[in-house]
Amino acid sequence: TASACRLAAACSSGRRQRRRVRREATRQGDENSSSWWTPPLDAKAKLRLAAKGSVAALSILLALESGIDHDLLAPVFGPDRVQVASALPASGGAASLMAEEDAVTTIFRENTASVVNITNLQQGRMGGSLDITEVPVGTGTGFVWDDKGHVITNFHVIKGASDVRVTLIDKNSYAATVVGFDEDKDIAILTLQGVNPRDLIPIRVGRSGGLLVGQTVFAIGNPFGLDHTMSSGIVSGLGRVIQSQSGRPIRGAIQTDAAINPGNSGGPLLDRKGQLIGVNTAILDPTGRGANVGVGFAIPVDTVRGIVEQIITYGKIVRPYLGITLAPDQALAQLGRKGVLVLDVPANSPASGRLQPTYRSLTGIVLGDVIVAVDGKPVEGSGDLYGCLDALKVGDTVRLTVERGKGSREEVSITLGGKTTTFES
Repeated sequence: TASACRLAAACSSGRRQRRRVRREATRQGDENSSSWWTPPLDAKAKLRLAAKGSVAALSILLALESGIDHDLLAPVFGPDRVQVASALPASGGAASLMAEEDAVTTIFRENTASVVNITNLQQGRMGGSLDITEVPVGTGTGFVWDDKGHVITNFHVIKGASDVRVTLIDKNSYAATVVGFDEDKDIAILTLQGVNPRDLIPIRVGRSGGLLVGQTVFAIGNPFGLDHTMSSGIVSGLGRVIQSQSGRPIRGAIQTDAAINPGNSGGPLLDRKGQLIGVNTAILDPTGRGANVGVGFAIPVDTVRGIVEQIITYGKIVRPYLGITLAPDQALAQLGRKGVLVLDVPANSPASGRLQPTYRSLTGIVLGDVIVAVDGKPVEGSGDLYGCLDALKVGDTVRLTVERGKGSREEVSITLGGKTTTFES
């Protein structure tokens, strides 16, 4: 039939092609006898080889080589088999890679205008001058939160600043006012002076609750002063605990291997949709050199959202507290004990009259109560105690297990008070 003749012609053409390739390879082998290579086969040469094998092998080959007419094989192998082969996915190649790159560049293009550079200025003397001036002591990153022009960053980026300057992607720099902050969670909120909020582009805020280890993430920031630098990685871990500037633990942190370096602090961590899932905050630095080793941490956006909305809406943050002063964890560790030692119990605090403080007597120091559990959960250090309190609200009643006196254990119930930090509007 005509189809069979066309198939035979294709096979004959494949034989001629392969003979030419072999002659060329032989000539090159004579010129350089120490190397040998297997030349790639074109579609028709592959067709000849596959014809000697099974029908299935030939069908798969045709799915990968678009240069063969599928109608050629329908009378020989049947339309159903040819149709199945045609439905197989094509190989990846340059087109797929370009699509992935385009998706990443789109994320950068859509979010980079929302990312800002933050400079911490503090009063000091330059060189040998006796005049006091504002000196830049550090830089960090921030991002536009909403259409009112609020900018979010880490508290440690602006800590101690006498003035804060924010530089946008167009290189224009503006003075910034601190709206509020939560030192315990290392979050600060700024507004820019002299800029129309409508000219700022808010970042798209996502969620961190459903994150999974292995998801692709992107970090945009200003590492080492290199503005608007993008790095990528994955979610390496979830539920990590890092320490804030106040010494209190920040729980639920996102671990990532996306490159985070000094200057990235306060910048956004984005998912593959370009949505904010965290605020880059810290790195693990065993070398002490302040450089990325592939272990970075971000505060989850679900935590950030609650803090930001509370400060913007009410101008304050309220946290539950016991109203006690704790001794450093090392104090008990040196005695070989676990728990949290109560150093002081101020008058009129929620714990006043309920817990016993540490005091000095004529015979020496008398240790106060040692908190070893909260609502039945073991407490080995201050981090455990803070973690339990973070999960509670003002007005909740907690049951503390304390070691008192010579080691006897007692149960003490305390209703939590509220510690309010108010910010001027």
